[in-house]
Amino acid sequence: MRNISLAHQSNLLRYEDAQNLLSIQITKNYFALVAEKSNLLLLDEVFNLTQRQFTRSETLFRNGIVGELSLTQSRLALENARYNLSAARTAHNNNTAEFLAMLGISINENITLLGEFNIIKIEADAETLINDYLPSRPDIRRSNQEIERLASAQMQTALQNRAPSLNLSVDWNSSSFDPFTDSISATARLNIPIDPWIPGTTRHQVISRSAGAVEKAKLDLEITSNAAKTQIRSLSALLYNSWDSIRIARLSLEAATRGYQLTEQGFLNGTVEALTLEDARNNMANAKQRLLQTELSYFFMILDLSAALNISWKNLIENYGVTGE
Repeated sequence: MRNISLAHQSNLLRYEDAQNLLSIQITKNYFALVAEKSNLLLLDEVFNLTQRQFTRSETLFRNGIVGELSLTQSRLALENARYNLSAARTAHNNNTAEFLAMLGISINENITLLGEFNIIKIEADAETLINDYLPSRPDIRRSNQEIERLASAQMQTALQNRAPSLNLSVDWNSSSFDPFTDSISATARLNIPIDPWIPGTTRHQVISRSAGAVEKAKLDLEITSNAAKTQIRSLSALLYNSWDSIRIARLSLEAATRGYQLTEQGFLNGTVEALTLEDARNNMANAKQRLLQTELSYFFMILDLSAALNISWKNLIENYGVTGE
């Protein structure tokens, strides 16, 4: 009964592990769509900027302030922005439809994706995480239960093959003529198997295989544990090092935004060409997209670490997030 219970618990842990992995994947897909939606807002902003710029260029061209080349460059920038926005919107709609289909939701329903990136720096010591959360991982628990099950099976196998057997028999001889002549005899026989103790015999090999299965399960547990520790250490180090890339991306966006503002002012004053303004605008848009992708990658690492620890990513942020960074 104990072995049956352990096997049942092992299957439940496999289900829990698969459920956690599916939850993490769905969360990644969801926030990837949220990031695409933010990118659409960015591309729409760029399109509006280029549209306003083209309108200004037309006015300046009619007044003889800028030449035909500047107007053509503004028109080209507008068409590129229109195309990029249209392509991104089509891709986002397709990805949203696939996501809803995966969840079993009709694409005809009016679904609005809510959520935003509020990236918080995660500071957690890898060894502390390992000590606190490694034993609760489903694969570690399942391996421990498998060792317990195989050890129990090994004990049963040894008892079945090596334990002595005792046979008792009783004979009662009765006489119908003289009841005082009845006799009773009892016999006890103890059988001790020898071949299970002799290497190479069939029953000795059965016992050896059961012991080998336990040792293999212990080795599998050690391999699984080492792989889990390596994963947790790697993700913790990546989170620590990747925060600098977010800081750099934020500074780059600030510089690109300020550069575009100054360049636009120079264009309005007639000291900057349209091509220079377009480059500044593209730099600002690229900086925003880099920041968005950097934050998304950082969030995905948070999800991977929470999966490795078998805890909710919200709990990970709540327990180890550092505000004010």
